[in-house]
Amino acid sequence: MTTPFKADRADRVRLADKSLPLIVLREHATDYAPLFARARAEVGHGQCLCQTPALRLVIRCSRAGRYHLAGWPGEGELHDPSCSFHKLASELTGRDGYSTEAIHESDDGVAIRFSAALARKLSAPEPATTSTEQREGRARRTVGLLGLLHWLWEETQLTAWHPRWRRRTWWVCHARLSEQIAGCSINHEELTEALYVVPPFREQYARRNIAAFETFRIARLKRRGDTQRRGLILGEIRDVKPTRYGIRYALAHHHGALFASTALDERLRRSYRPAFSAAADEHGARRIGLFLVELSPKGNVRVVDMAAMLVSKLYIPADSSHEVIMANALTDAGRAYVKPVRYDGSDLVFPDFVLTDDQPHSYVEVYGIHGRESYDQRKRVKQAHYQRQGAALIEWDVAYSLPDVRRRGIAGG
Repeated sequence: MTTPFKADRADRVRLADKSLPLIVLREHATDYAPLFARARAEVGHGQCLCQTPALRLVIRCSRAGRYHLAGWPGEGELHDPSCSFHKLASELTGRDGYSTEAIHESDDGVAIRFSAALARKLSAPEPATTSTEQREGRARRTVGLLGLLHWLWEETQLTAWHPRWRRRTWWVCHARLSEQIAGCSINHEELTEALYVVPPFREQYARRNIAAFETFRIARLKRRGDTQRRGLILGEIRDVKPTRYGIRYALAHHHGALFASTALDERLRRSYRPAFSAAADEHGARRIGLFLVELSPKGNVRVVDMAAMLVSKLYIPADSSHEVIMANALTDAGRAYVKPVRYDGSDLVFPDFVLTDDQPHSYVEVYGIHGRESYDQRKRVKQAHYQRQGAALIEWDVAYSLPDVRRRGIAGG
């Protein structure tokens, strides 16, 4: 259990000879650029003070000269669960399924090789999407839309929750995502230019946000001669409605709309059934969409492809409406937990949730399908694995009431 002392230190870091709150460095990175540079030159890394001895942090500097701290490779598990640099073990994430060609991390930032082209010649045939399939014994060499969405969510700790954190809103999500993409490139372009993260609506910023999107629409998506440029839009899906010509996606906090063909919408609904299920609406679930877009001849934002993700009220990913119920229950019970994500590895098998306030970690499984032999077989394999490991497990068969998910000792009185 995190002590008050450790809780006070969990978000403090040391650069050179100075100890500072992480949030100060994040919000005023430019002001502290000389300190970042000195720490990089004199020590070679920053230090996270969530543990004793302190843990190393990578100091990155983007091509634009903006400094950014990142967790030291392979040491995410060592951080306190409430720490901003905590990560699950590599075997509990789909991130390990990619080669360094797909996601390349360096002191300069992160370079992503995206599976789709971000520009196409109008006179040429539609470019084929680079396959993200993992051949036997080989890591994926590109990242698909869902992989990119999961990477963004995991790197910004939006897959995790700790009761010590302030309540998560889209404002928090936007701030974390914006910081993460600042030091990244995608297909040799700055991710900040290729990706528009919908900002949270505030009346005083409404005109500024509309102007920012218009800049993105024109500067990023406008056709240049024979070249049709494409971009990415990330936001919460508020509504999906048919129109005379296809489908209209309305995003929360966003003034405009995105348009897609009916055929594309039908394919997306088949691919991302949980995100579009009516059952999820009953439990405060949200839908996140990462859209690959271009401008139509009439200037509308047209969806070329999309990855959709069902999330809980606190934006924790979920694979079903039942997992949304469980995530909400874990939050209400004051649990610290993480949702493992598969990225583009649809066949990967992970626990539904990992409880990080137990040492060693315990696990949560939600069983929502009955009478399907393949599902029952996978369930038995999982149960046998946990038994061999001696791991603590909370199981919920959705045909029955939710189990008590409070921590042991607390649940007992």
